Amino acid sequence: MQPSGMNPKQAMQMRKMQKELAKEVAEVEAGDGAVKIQINGEQKVKDVTLDPERTQDQEKLEKWLESAITQAISKSQQIAADKMKSMGGDLDLGM
Repeated sequence: MQPSGMNPKQAMQMRKMQKELAKEVAEVEAGDGAVKIQINGEQKVKDVTLDPERTQDQEKLEKWLESAITQAISKSQQIAADKMKSMGGDLDLGM
């Protein structure tokens, strides 16, 4: 089933873009590497790594996690925006 208002070619291009976004992975760090998060272009968290030597302080850990998650989401949104922009010439959404 294709998204409403799209012709089959547009729907195919959107599915292709979604597959490409799933492959794009960004990694962000917080706390000078104490917390690392990998997220893909679909904003799905792929991996969370905590350095056990540096994450003993729960309050700091919570702040680093919040920071890393926020950065990861922003980065994945930028990946998606860039991908959409690059495909924009090929994708006529009737706007």
